[in-house]
Amino acid sequence: MTQLLVVETSPRGDASISRQMTRCFVEEWLAAHSDGNVVRRDLAQTILPQITAEWLQAYFTPPPQLTEELKARLSLSDSLVAELLAADHLVIATSVYNYNIPSALKAWIDHIVRKGLTLGFDGKGLIKGKKATVLLASGGVYTEGSPIRDRDIATQYLRLILNVIGITEVTFVAGGGAKAVDMHEQTMGSFLSKLQTELQKAAVH
Repeated sequence: MTQLLVVETSPRGDASISRQMTRCFVEEWLAAHSDGNVVRRDLAQTILPQITAEWLQAYFTPPPQLTEELKARLSLSDSLVAELLAADHLVIATSVYNYNIPSALKAWIDHIVRKGLTLGFDGKGLIKGKKATVLLASGGVYTEGSPIRDRDIATQYLRLILNVIGITEVTFVAGGGAKAVDMHEQTMGSFLSKLQTELQKAAVH
């Protein structure tokens, strides 16, 4: 059975453009993978703790020396890593805040980049044979030819971090200019229709 892990970040519910992009993607993915299973991790519902000194103490303790208390500190991180390792395809759907990813997504990344689990002690990624699709909704347009393309930090960072843990097959679907929907200059449906071909291609790839 092929497994899709969907990580979403927006707190806006049905008004979220990135979540609407996700719905379109998942519909296409399920149509192409009749035996597929979708696992969802909603970061608007799962409040991830920031990295603390106590968490780092557990992180740097060799596994044979972990006490029950230290294991408990890593339990949520362990669950997030297990979800990622079990997936064949990872989808990250996120808005862009001030040119970069939201803090909730950064917290998820901090919890899944784990030495010995997703990252080797030699600095090489341990996740092999998986692919990722990143669905971005941004007020600005940062695609090729844009005068503000150099501000596309979110894409650069997510590609980098996914490559670091070993996921090198990464597809980006950029929903730039999304503020037009919020300002009622464009309907959600018409905005999504322009992305449908890219979403379908990424889902069946």
